[in-house]
Amino acid sequence: MNNSNKKRPSSSKPNSERKKSASSSKPAMPKRAQNRKPVVKKDSPNIPKPIKSDEIRLNKYISNSGACSRRDADIYIQSGNVKVNGIAITEMGYKVKPGDVVNFDGAVLTPEKKEYILLNKPKNFTTSVEEVEHRNVSELIKGASIASLSPIGRMDKNTTGLLLFTNDTDIIRKFSLPNQKSAKIYQVTLDKNLKFEDLEKIQSGVTLDGHRLYVDEISYIENEAKNEIGIKLRTPNVKVVRAIFENFKYTVIKVDRVAFAGLTKKNLPRGNWRALTEQEIINIKNM
Repeated sequence: MNNSNKKRPSSSKPNSERKKSASSSKPAMPKRAQNRKPVVKKDSPNIPKPIKSDEIRLNKYISNSGACSRRDADIYIQSGNVKVNGIAITEMGYKVKPGDVVNFDGAVLTPEKKEYILLNKPKNFTTSVEEVEHRNVSELIKGASIASLSPIGRMDKNTTGLLLFTNDTDIIRKFSLPNQKSAKIYQVTLDKNLKFEDLEKIQSGVTLDGHRLYVDEISYIENEAKNEIGIKLRTPNVKVVRAIFENFKYTVIKVDRVAFAGLTKKNLPRGNWRALTEQEIINIKNM
């Protein structure tokens, strides 16, 4: 580097004149203001305005139709089982335009708007379609949507509480994974008081069928008998809740899910349902 560039130019003015000139000049701008970038007006002709696009990625279009998740859609696309306007598409990231006809594995797809319904499930309804002797939970949300909604997870006829329905296959898959992180809180009623030593053993972890299960929290319900227990864990399988206490020789009288992935039963009476708010949808997607 040339050292001459570092030299400051000398002034021919006397010191007294330089001081007088400095004192009469405007105060220097704050350092932050000196580094501030010039403001460009929004209507500047040099800045192109973003163009809103109605195009959507092909895998998302397929997922929105309820056919499968985005990840599975990618597999179908790569294998050549997806056509757009009669042409097989194998390009990842391909975008579908309004009016395009998408054929997925031989069927034309129509994407649905994603909907999310929260139900406070009563007893004597089941999520299983195989148990024909019991009424299905789908009856309880009849009229909530014209879309085909599926429950997230399973609930037997004796389990009550929060059950989320959606046609968002990505969310269904996400909350069905064994390692998913969303917490569920259950209020459990036992046939007898839970011994404190058993409570501590459950808190430290339980081995069921050779698998170690960790419990986030467990406690007695405040102002209730010692057979009313609150337990918080992350497994999507409700049957595990019963199995934990049965492992310690307790009979479970009732299981009520009072919280699911940050959602609660507040202002939602038993047997009623409601749509999730926009913020609640954002929250569950970010979990």
